[in-house]
Amino acid sequence: MAPLFAFTLVETCPVTGARAGCLETPHGPVLTPRFMPVGTLANVKTVTPAQLRECGAEMVLANTYHLHLQPGEDVVAAAGGLHRFMGWSGPILTDSGGFQVFSLSEIRQIDEEGVSFRSPRDGSTITLTPESSIAIQNTLGADVIMAFDECPPYPATHDAVALAVERTARWLERCFRAHERPDQALFPIVQGGVYPDLRRRSAALVTAFDAVGYAVGGVSVGEPPHLIEKMVRATTPLLPAHKPRYLMGVGTHREMVRAIAAGIDLFDCVIPTRLARHGAALVGTPSDAQGLGDNESRRWNLKNAKFQRDFRPLDETCPCYTCQNFSRAYLNHLLRSHEMLAYTLLSIHNTTELIRLTSRIRQAILHCTFATEFGHFLTEPVDA
Repeated sequence: MAPLFAFTLVETCPVTGARAGCLETPHGPVLTPRFMPVGTLANVKTVTPAQLRECGAEMVLANTYHLHLQPGEDVVAAAGGLHRFMGWSGPILTDSGGFQVFSLSEIRQIDEEGVSFRSPRDGSTITLTPESSIAIQNTLGADVIMAFDECPPYPATHDAVALAVERTARWLERCFRAHERPDQALFPIVQGGVYPDLRRRSAALVTAFDAVGYAVGGVSVGEPPHLIEKMVRATTPLLPAHKPRYLMGVGTHREMVRAIAAGIDLFDCVIPTRLARHGAALVGTPSDAQGLGDNESRRWNLKNAKFQRDFRPLDETCPCYTCQNFSRAYLNHLLRSHEMLAYTLLSIHNTTELIRLTSRIRQAILHCTFATEFGHFLTEPVDA
């Protein structure tokens, strides 16, 4: 019988550490490197599952913390599991809820057992532990589930992060003991903040567990971009080369390209739909981007008056439904009129843009042209 999970490394860039691979899951393959859209409450905001497929999505995320609060994992299980509940037949990854509860600094308490916090819905006390987080995720039924970890905020002292690294390792052992479903892959998470020595310590602790894949956490929580890149480059080589590597919470053009060059395979971020709700479009490097290389040049405010009579698509090279059927002027009109369709159309385009980026990178790696095709991203200055 074939294993439920397998990762095949197909090609590695000879100049950088960029990799092309394939992660097999019970609900289908994920070709890496790959951007994964975030569907926190079992939906990617304003986009249907069918539209997600058209965007090129292969794997999507949902969140343990939020689904535990509403509607409850028992409701999801009664519906036939998370795939059937949200109408998505492809692979799903669930976050452990750790990041969310640790962000509730004013309403939570942490000890060795876990984290207690007041429900933002009704004020009741909820305790989330490694065991309960895994139990919730086992009940939800995602393909990949995440270990319950302690994610220190930025900035945090070396001593505080060191304590979190050790606690994360102790909690990881409890997560593996609690994990009951062989059809779900449990990914440990490397912590360590912005301290290379603690990153090395955390990586050594979590890779002692033979997992299907590993995640790099504790970045994109407030650090400047140059520190994010530094920690990714310090951490990735410490993870097994024959296992998939997942960088949590990163989803901009430059940061993804640089992380892929460091050997990262999977990404997730709320950026595509969050920017859409603010009227912003993600663009690659179209001819009218004036050659600017920073991330801001790749985000256009479609509410801007200059788009009122611009009847071109957002990106003439983009195959998404939005670019194939509507103009910048129309999107400007919808946004100025506060029409909900604007958010759907921008979410479709933005999601497609980031998935296309990782797909193009994969092809470049396979053809050994990654360093030349995407070298401009690798040489851009990174903000301090």
